[in-house]
Amino acid sequence: MPPDTAATGGTAGAVGTASAGGTASAGGTASAGGTATSGDQTAPGAPGPGHGGQPGGSILDRPEVRQAGWVWGDEGALPPRDAPLPALVTVAMRLVGAFIGSTAQGTGISPAGLGVLRLLAARDGLKSSEVAARGWWTPGTVTSVVDTLVRDGYVERRREAADRRVVRLHLTGTGRQKVEEAIMLIGPKWNDAFGYVDPADEPVIRKFLIETIDRFGTLIREERGQ
Repeated sequence: MPPDTAATGGTAGAVGTASAGGTASAGGTASAGGTATSGDQTAPGAPGPGHGGQPGGSILDRPEVRQAGWVWGDEGALPPRDAPLPALVTVAMRLVGAFIGSTAQGTGISPAGLGVLRLLAARDGLKSSEVAARGWWTPGTVTSVVDTLVRDGYVERRREAADRRVVRLHLTGTGRQKVEEAIMLIGPKWNDAFGYVDPADEPVIRKFLIETIDRFGTLIREERGQ
């Protein structure tokens, strides 16, 4: 669970939007108006021949990067049907993150704080390092978030009697109540948000997401040398 995970466990990324509109034809390059022209399917920002330090100009000046209006939130821009998967996932993450952040505003606590509270509600008594590992967060992020939660009375730090060097995090009664309130507020909105999904498509989507969780969990562990 990433730091800006709401009470329901959703992932929040950087806030951003992509507007609907426009049309798509074969290819992989979307214009600012949302019309896709034929071209390669390289994700915007990915290295290509003659770019990224190679003769021919900067990667940031590539036409498919500058013209992918659906990535940059240009009004009326729509992803082409053959848009590269990494770019689609990136934009979808930004939108989901923006939605989670918006729904969490009414709880009086940050999405990051709700993520930690939700984890402790399920697995109370974890060490800070364990919270970081389970949520794929950095230790510094957890320390900062927990400091705020302790200050607000939602979490307590307790030293183990057997080993005073070990500090564990425990949800307070007020913290548990806050999690329950957040779930009641955010849960229905989160479920309604996915009402557009055709039940017939759910097995394929579910398979993709499960494999994505497994894949990126492995990649993060490798990046961190675990």
